[in-house]
Amino acid sequence: MSQSTNNLHYTTEEIQMWLISNIAAQMEINPDVIDIREPLDSYGLDSVQAIILAKKAEKLLGFKLSPMLLWHYPTIELLAERLAEELETSELESFQI
Repeated sequence: MSQSTNNLHYTTEEIQMWLISNIAAQMEINPDVIDIREPLDSYGLDSVQAIILAKKAEKLLGFKLSPMLLWHYPTIELLAERLAEELETSELESFQI
C-alpha cells in the first residue's frame, strides 16, 4: 500500500480480503466459506447489515459510500473492483488544483 496525501491506496485484492473478513465477522461465519463470486445475500446479509458494512468501508477508504452499491455490485469480487476504482478516482481528484 502506498501513501498519498490523505488516503491510503488499497488494491482490489486488499479490499476483497477486508470485505471477506468483515462479512465473516458480522455474519459469524468462517471466512474460508466465503466465495467472492457468490451473491452477498447468500451469506444472509440484509439491508441493516449492508449499511453497517458500508459505514465501516467509508472509514477504511475515506469517502462516502452508498449502501446501494452492495446491490449494484452484489458479489465481493464486483464490489471490491468498484471500490478500488472509486478510491483511485477520489485520489486523482484530490491531486487536481
